[in-house]
Amino acid sequence: MDAQQSALGMIETWGVPALVAAADAAAKTADVRVTAYDKADAGLVTVYIRGDVASVKAAVEAGSEAARRVGKLISAHVIPRPDAGIDAMIRPDPGGTAPASARGNMAGSGMPDLDALPVQELRRLARSTPGFPLLGRQISTAGRAELLRLLKEKQE
Repeated sequence: MDAQQSALGMIETWGVPALVAAADAAAKTADVRVTAYDKADAGLVTVYIRGDVASVKAAVEAGSEAARRVGKLISAHVIPRPDAGIDAMIRPDPGGTAPASARGNMAGSGMPDLDALPVQELRRLARSTPGFPLLGRQISTAGRAELLRLLKEKQE
């Protein structure tokens, strides 16, 4: 697809069921690619859609309506011809734990370079690591040094 004709669409919902309904409707409505999704705190999730401007607009509109029917639509937006730097902000691995800043620093174990991550990303990574020794509020209040130590132990 010609970069000059591409667009980025985003649909943010509260909860995964509304997100899945939005992504499904968007993909079925127009010739677009659902490229990634991102989880934020408090149940907010965003799906990213790429394609030509007209297709992305139609897909985001259909996806937004589906999200409203199933759950709660928070916001939707289309950016025609986004700057190339925008792609670096979006994770290529849906549901992955590495922020865009750490994508190039993946260790052989599949985990990001932990020392390069901000504490918020360390907490997100800890929550998604099976068998992590801290839970819930413990992760939220843990300091950077403790999170790094425990994540590195799990990495080994």
